[in-house]
Amino acid sequence: MGTRLKVLRVFKQLQRTRMDVFKDDDIALKAARLKINEEFRKNRNETSEENINEMIKLGSNVETVLRESVLQMEHVGEDKLLLRPRKSLLLENVPYCDEPRKKS
Repeated sequence: MGTRLKVLRVFKQLQRTRMDVFKDDDIALKAARLKINEEFRKNRNETSEENINEMIKLGSNVETVLRESVLQMEHVGEDKLLLRPRKSLLLENVPYCDEPRKKS
């Protein structure tokens, strides 16, 4: 796949992830869009294949961190926050066991 297509794919992934992660938060949506666009514009004239591949890798890593680590919270009172986890972040709660299970 061409380098240009890889860059565009990472750009689109970041934009889609931004829409999912910051859903219903117009301020965060706009700030993330501006930051993504700014970073891509800043490096628009890069010609070194090695640097471009490093930036593609960085963009993919940022997208992964956003998708897997960012949670939305909303102030609902003076001392209260409402957590809004996405379904992709909810994992089945498996209890911890100090002793390994015995194989039958």
